[in-house]
Amino acid sequence: MPSPVIQGNNLHKRFNEHGKDVLDGINLAIPSGTVLGLLGQNGCGKSTLLKCSLGLLRPTRGSVTVLGDDAWDLSAGVKARIGYVPQEAVSYPWMKVRQVIAYTAAFYPTWNHRLVDELCRRWRLPLEERVGPLSVGQLQSLAIVLALGHEPDLLILDEPVASLDPAARREFLRTILEVVESPDRTVLFSTHITSDLERVANRVAILKEGRIAYYGELDELKDRVKRLRIAASHDLPRTFAVPGSLRCEIAGAIATVSVDDFDERLVDDMRSRWNADVSVHDLNLEEIFVEMHTA
Repeated sequence: MPSPVIQGNNLHKRFNEHGKDVLDGINLAIPSGTVLGLLGQNGCGKSTLLKCSLGLLRPTRGSVTVLGDDAWDLSAGVKARIGYVPQEAVSYPWMKVRQVIAYTAAFYPTWNHRLVDELCRRWRLPLEERVGPLSVGQLQSLAIVLALGHEPDLLILDEPVASLDPAARREFLRTILEVVESPDRTVLFSTHITSDLERVANRVAILKEGRIAYYGELDELKDRVKRLRIAASHDLPRTFAVPGSLRCEIAGAIATVSVDDFDERLVDDMRSRWNADVSVHDLNLEEIFVEMHTA
């Protein structure tokens, strides 16, 4: 069985000696070909996890390996197989856009000029303008182009569409879908836009207070987290509870319950115990995320 592209082992990261761990014992194994969406509230450790995986931050305890190398000591060969788009894109303000692209391409023998030309055309990057006056969205588009030009085996994206307008976001997602057509290419990206994740990700990792609350297939997550509407024949007691519930709201004889680890037997039990009509409702990824973070 091939080694994971990224392997985190009991990963801890603390910025202040007497502070709280931002990452608190992360164990994560991301296989080749995965498109992993990383979700979590602000401050939960998403960017810290990505930076530890890139060797930009050193773990306080534990370890991360990337494509077989320790992340803190990546070889030149492994670095050449990684593409990265940071949360805040930076470049060379005195250069023209085409000069920045040419400069970056010079480091990669495998640079795909045709792909880069096509991406610049799609995103209407002004090749003859200097980088300094570009808008935040244009800078982010340029950063994505530079990260994709050498067709990396591992693409890491930290809030890649935060500054893109809706048209540019569509083009970005279109590009990601094209990139992941290769079964050996792995993509890890964090975003607050859950609808984007649902379009491209096949796995999800949800961080909560520095720990992984869920890691697995996106479809499996949708199968296990459901919302139940329970309409009983009489008012439900204040002690009413459902096993595995994330949230429960009661209004007389009606209860709305979000459950983790859903099982049809639970529905049968509720119907029998409370002489109730029970309906099951699917949740989208945003709704699941909210339920898991309000539990």
